[in-house]
Amino acid sequence: MKIQIKKGFVVRKVGGENIVVPIGETSKSFHGMIKLNESGGFLWNFFTTAHTEEEAVAALLAEYEVDEETASRDVATFVNVLKENKFTV
Repeated sequence: MKIQIKKGFVVRKVGGENIVVPIGETSKSFHGMIKLNESGGFLWNFFTTAHTEEEAVAALLAEYEVDEETASRDVATFVNVLKENKFTV
């Protein structure tokens, strides 16, 4: 299944950190910011277009020195948080 972050959010680097902020209509219903670590910022940007979890794992493995088990677990956790907070389309 493809996962994609819904429109209405933008990532900005602030003080060297990845901060997600709502824009437009989304800012009326989401009041806050999301702070992401480096790999979280990578995954957020990756999922701005539709991809599967398997594609995200492959992308993490290509980008970072991480084993497949850790990458799979981290992607699954990230995707679950996106879904629980209704950040996906």
